[in-house]
Amino acid sequence: MKQRKAKTERVTSEVRVKVDINLDGKGDYEIETGIPFFNHMLSQFAKHGYFDLKISASGDLDVDFHHTVEDVGLALGDAFQKALGDKKSIRRFGEAFVPFDETLAFASVDLSGRPYLVYRVKVPKSKVGEFDLELGEEFFKSFSNMLLCNLHIELKYGENLHHMIEAIFKAVGRALDNATKIDPRSGGIPSTKGKL
Repeated sequence: MKQRKAKTERVTSEVRVKVDINLDGKGDYEIETGIPFFNHMLSQFAKHGYFDLKISASGDLDVDFHHTVEDVGLALGDAFQKALGDKKSIRRFGEAFVPFDETLAFASVDLSGRPYLVYRVKVPKSKVGEFDLELGEEFFKSFSNMLLCNLHIELKYGENLHHMIEAIFKAVGRALDNATKIDPRSGGIPSTKGKL
C-alpha cells in the first residue's frame, strides 16, 4: 500500500510553521513549537494516533501563544487533508475513549468534508505551565476547519488539568487513527454521494 504522506508550510507575518506527516506511520515524532507543553500534547497526539509527525514552528511568542497554536492547527489540518488524498476506502468515522488516572476524555470524528467542532470541555481559565487551557479549543477549531472534518470532543470528568488536556489530545489522535485507516471491505469513497 502506498503510504499517505504530505508536507505543508504556513507563513504569516506572525508565525512560520512546517508540517511533515505520514498517516501510515509508527507514532514517531519531532515537535518544536517553542511552547513546551504544546510540544508534549502534539507528541501524545502523534504517538497514540500512530502518525509519523514533524512540526517546527516559530512565532511571536513574546506577544502570546495564540497565533502559534492556531497556525499549527491550521497547518496540521492542511497536512492531514493532503495526505488523505481522495479518501478512497478510508473508514471515515472514528472514536475513542481515553482514561488518564481520574480523567476520562472522548473524541469522535467524521472525515466528511464538512468542518464542525463541538468542544464540550469545562476547565477553568487557567494554565498548565505557561499554556492557556483555552488554547486547546482554538487548536482543534483551526485543525478541524482545515481538515474539513466533523470533530466532537468531550471531557467526561477529571480533576488534574494536565491529565484533562492530555487525555483529549490522545483521544483525538486515537479517533483519527481509526477514521483514517483503510478498510479492505471498501472499494471506493465511503459516502452514498460518491465524494467526501
